[in-house]
Amino acid sequence: MKAIDTNVVVRYLIGDDPRQAAKAKAAVDQGDVFVGTTVLLESDWVLRSVYGLASDEVAAALRAFSGLPGVTVEDPSLLMAALDRTEMGMDFADALHLGAAAHCETMLTFDRGFVRSAKGTSPEVTEA
Repeated sequence: MKAIDTNVVVRYLIGDDPRQAAKAKAAVDQGDVFVGTTVLLESDWVLRSVYGLASDEVAAALRAFSGLPGVTVEDPSLLMAALDRTEMGMDFADALHLGAAAHCETMLTFDRGFVRSAKGTSPEVTEA
């Protein structure tokens, strides 16, 4: 199994550098690749901030990418729950944090937007 970095994921999805995109496509299409949660988190950031994709577009792209044959993600259930929450308006990073804290009663934050977007979730997100 080969682990891939953010730039490989982004080149595969965006294809803006034809030479690198071809290499990324070949590596992913050969299968047996591992994508860590941190790589997916960084991919979300790059796709939104550098390429201007909307959060729901990024979520759809990461969902499709993670479902490719031969692609293994670090924590599939965490990723799918985070993508579900992102598609409902939560920030992807916040959704990952919330999912990782699922065994906790409460998650404390100073981010009021996170508190609002996490209403009714478990764990409860409250202002610190």
